[in-house]
Amino acid sequence: MLISMAIACDRCNKEAIIFQPYSGRHLCRQHFVLDFERRAKHEIRMHRWIVSGDTIAIAMSGGKDSSALAFFLKKAFGMRKDIGLFAVSVDEGITGYREMEKIRRIADGIGIDWHSTSFREVYGCTLDEVVKRKGESRSCTYCGVLRRGALNRRAKELSATRLAMGFNLDDEAQSVLMNVLRGDAGRLTRVRVPKEGFIERIKPFRTIPEREVALYAMLHLEGFEPKRCPYAKNALRGEVRAMLNEYSYRHPATKFALIRLGDALPLMTERESIGSATCPSCGEPGSGECSACRILHELEG
Repeated sequence: MLISMAIACDRCNKEAIIFQPYSGRHLCRQHFVLDFERRAKHEIRMHRWIVSGDTIAIAMSGGKDSSALAFFLKKAFGMRKDIGLFAVSVDEGITGYREMEKIRRIADGIGIDWHSTSFREVYGCTLDEVVKRKGESRSCTYCGVLRRGALNRRAKELSATRLAMGFNLDDEAQSVLMNVLRGDAGRLTRVRVPKEGFIERIKPFRTIPEREVALYAMLHLEGFEPKRCPYAKNALRGEVRAMLNEYSYRHPATKFALIRLGDALPLMTERESIGSATCPSCGEPGSGECSACRILHELEG
């Protein structure tokens, strides 16, 4: 009779719950959580993303990544009196997708204040209305621009000094590869510098694979939203995700190599001057008319 043997953690004798192909390690729950949080904290320290006096707005969509990020930041910084934390969510106006009450319950369970805004409130229209007038082909482009603008405005209103995003290793590697496939040298080499009016975005999970973020969320949280946006099928990102996952299965370090490339290329270019120009239409930061206003003016046209 065959007896199934559990695989032991490489750091202790407990049963492993995950195998990391890129490190070759099996980890139990305790050592997985320790490893996960160590890497996220290292990323924060390396970039000096959180310092005394900061107020961190966590962009919370209700999915696994942003929910896990909110839990981690509360655990890591929630006891510090010199650092503030709150969550902010954007309702894009996608029928049957964004359930704001669920997000509020997750934030309440974590123990952080929750605030919200919407495309309707900020721009006077929903994403569904944008797609109805402009078609689905660029739905993710429109949504990304408008969502970033709405988050920045709401976070500023609430006096945030940093905006924490739940982007993981897979997201970051996909973005680099998408820019390569588009031949977008400008984005690959662009140096990001602070600009007046833009709240600095921080990404503590940028070196942690998506499957590990999902596991961390499942170990600590309930109620996060598993659904994908119905417009995601139109995005290049989906094709790139499938291609990259297939290649990374055979070459586990690929995603780490891509983000190292994305970090290295801007260092080879000159830094942009810090600008303070504002959009003449809405007053938000931008060189001339901002992207959000261009989209809205396209709709009016």
